[in-house]
Amino acid sequence: MTAREVEAALDYIRARPQIWEVILTGGDPFVLSPRRLGAIVRALDRIPHVAVVRIHTRVPIVAPTRVGTALVDALEADKAVYVVIHVNHPRELTDGARDACRRLMRAGIPVLSQTVLLKGINDDPVTLEALFRGLVAMRVKPYYLHQTDMAPGTARFRTGIAEGQALMRGLRGRVSGLCQPTYVLDLPGGHGKVPVGPCYAHTNTDGAVEVEDPEGVRYAYPPHPVG
Repeated sequence: MTAREVEAALDYIRARPQIWEVILTGGDPFVLSPRRLGAIVRALDRIPHVAVVRIHTRVPIVAPTRVGTALVDALEADKAVYVVIHVNHPRELTDGARDACRRLMRAGIPVLSQTVLLKGINDDPVTLEALFRGLVAMRVKPYYLHQTDMAPGTARFRTGIAEGQALMRGLRGRVSGLCQPTYVLDLPGGHGKVPVGPCYAHTNTDGAVEVEDPEGVRYAYPPHPVG
């Protein structure tokens, strides 16, 4: 974006007090110079109604040495700044990636992660378990598991939603809640992001509710509070 385009975007945000959270995303904001990134963060920090600035990036994973002192300092703000890293496989959790995330967290910046479900790459519970356990051990909270978008040329990477739900069910019995992201789908046409994970509560035709455990066993749940 040109300087004029950036200022137009900032003016749009300034004029809309209903905007509470702003996301800087792709291209990748961390490929900007620290000077330019810092200027954007400081401008957002000065907007009274913006409470949260979220930065989505793959740089800490693929080019961790870029996450140096100057870049970390550029994220300094009074508002809450979160960094969301994009990581798809446990092999990407290198020593360099761990160091980059550690530098962010030592500056008081929480780090979350998002992952795209990719057929033949991470679409099995063992791989996802290793990835999410590895992230949590780094103090990175798995945030989103994305169903692959309907982007041209990506069909070979897409799984079905039912397959993704089965993977999430498998994770439910293998790892704690800290290791479980929300399985989401971006609706085509820009209509928003919705959770599409499995449901464990089932209402029978007579109104009785049964809740399913990670092994698939259902238990009756009282319809009204007891006592």
